[in-house]
Amino acid sequence: MHLLLVEDDDMLAEAVCDAAHQNAWRIDRVCDAAGARLALVDHAYGAVLLDLGLPRESGLTVLKAMRARYDVTPVLILTARGQLSERILGLDAGADDYMIKPFQVDELWARVRAVVRRTQGRVVPVFKYRDIELDRSKRLVLRAGERVALSSHEYRTLLALLERPGHVVTRDHLEDVVYGHASTVESNTIAVFIHQLRRKLGDDLITTVHGHGYMFGEAGAWRP
Repeated sequence: MHLLLVEDDDMLAEAVCDAAHQNAWRIDRVCDAAGARLALVDHAYGAVLLDLGLPRESGLTVLKAMRARYDVTPVLILTARGQLSERILGLDAGADDYMIKPFQVDELWARVRAVVRRTQGRVVPVFKYRDIELDRSKRLVLRAGERVALSSHEYRTLLALLERPGHVVTRDHLEDVVYGHASTVESNTIAVFIHQLRRKLGDDLITTVHGHGYMFGEAGAWRP
């Protein structure tokens, strides 16, 4: 399993990472929300261990951004904030579990295994249109039964379009889905991803609606 640890406490992070390696799990560690957003854009993790009390920006913003862009990666919150109201905020934002510091590492791994099992058991939609199929549970895209290799950016762009088939999705929304709250986004990046998707999936599947955004499929012609 490949994990992401978002934790600014060096001693705790070192202990968690050492224990992960002993369990033969890969683990990346970042110290703040900005680092978490970058890591989540570039990698697909089995689970995220997320501290809420991060410097400059709460870990809660990371969690909300993940769920807003359809990222269903299981998230286990690690925090010293034990109040019931804090736990409710985290769970309502999309967390799968919650652990209060200090905690035993053995219990942490048991909870990680549990949230991963629960996530794997969820019913995740498979989107189909003509000969295109996207399976969110496997992050798999097929064209005429053949697997299509997409970058993480291309995959998120396609998923955002498939979430609203036959409707215009604005460029601003696509940027939020692909990059979260990243402040430096090239003005033509979404157009580049759309171009790549057309090249790999077919020129006629994605329509440019000038001045507004993009649409997957024909308006009113979609069937689930």
